[in-house]
Amino acid sequence: MIRIFDTAQSMVVPFEPGPTVRLYVCGITPYDSTHLGHANTYLTYDLLIRRLEDLGHTVELVRNVTDVDDSILPKARELGIDFLELAAREMERFHGDMVALNTRPPVAEPRATESIEPMIDLISRLEAGGHTYTVEGTTWFDVRTAPEFGQLSGYDQDTMVRFAGERGGTPDDPRQRNPLDFVLWMPSADDEPSWDSPFGPGRPGWHIECSAMSWAHFGQTLDLHGGGTDLIFPHHECERAQAEHGYGEPFARHWMHAGMVAYQGTKMSKSLGNLVFVSELVKTHAPQAVRLALMGHHYRDNWEWFDGDIDEAQTLFDRMIEATGKATGPDPDALLTNVRAALDDDLDAPSARAALASFTDSMLAGRGDHPGAADGLRTASALVGIVLP
Repeated sequence: MIRIFDTAQSMVVPFEPGPTVRLYVCGITPYDSTHLGHANTYLTYDLLIRRLEDLGHTVELVRNVTDVDDSILPKARELGIDFLELAAREMERFHGDMVALNTRPPVAEPRATESIEPMIDLISRLEAGGHTYTVEGTTWFDVRTAPEFGQLSGYDQDTMVRFAGERGGTPDDPRQRNPLDFVLWMPSADDEPSWDSPFGPGRPGWHIECSAMSWAHFGQTLDLHGGGTDLIFPHHECERAQAEHGYGEPFARHWMHAGMVAYQGTKMSKSLGNLVFVSELVKTHAPQAVRLALMGHHYRDNWEWFDGDIDEAQTLFDRMIEATGKATGPDPDALLTNVRAALDDDLDAPSARAALASFTDSMLAGRGDHPGAADGLRTASALVGIVLP
């Protein structure tokens, strides 16, 4: 049985989906390259998918593309190119990075610009239910109509207001009834894309897209919704509120979030110019080494990347390759059992990596006489996405 930390329940709980697992993970806003924060998040869910497949499940992963919002539009304006051209360029790079890291591809990757109709439908449902109000062409969700608002994050009012201001909200807008109300639809600037809607011409707010696109694909409650911890509030809190009041069904059975990655003692951010890009790392190191480096940290931890981390992981990967050339080694069944047990324990990737490293050390030291040791190392490594020759 897999056990995961459910953010909404604030505890580790059994994850027991049916034969087909409905998984939605928030994708990127394609205005810059894939950095280690992205890689850490998507590796987390890739490990989960691989273990679920190992248990016999079929996993349907949907991952959206936010190709219109308040991040990509200013960046395109700054570069002097069309926002869709910018999105296409960065999505190509993102897909290349995900292939290099050997992550499972999504079964669907809906784009916000191609999903306006389901967003308008959801906003219309919310309007009919009395959950919205419109001022000067901007339509907000009225959080006073959602008494459970805040239960997913568990944050207090002051924390939610602070995070709303830091993460794309408008808590100081005097037109809002409540500082936590969030935008569903807004007028577009003269140089921004605009769509007709019952609420006036304009474009969607950030949060509405994931609720609408996930429901448009699955049409039912998600087994698990994932993303980074920076999305817990306001993004996921708002997603849940609008989806459940719009569609009248629970949005997700479980919520799971990956921690943030800093760089040598400093928050990793574009503004500081200290992002570590996957596309640069794989120029000098094996992509499998990037996976192994990320696996050195538990997905729920906030941690720091140091430049030496990739060299250490590359050394481990090289040793694993060397070990597969040995004729014998320890009993591989125990290795696979240990790796599976680590993944089942809230995706304990560091323990899984440690098991692989220990087995590798034993093989290179000549311990054990099992003839299937090399194949066992390959099998256990493949379970965590590490391909050995």
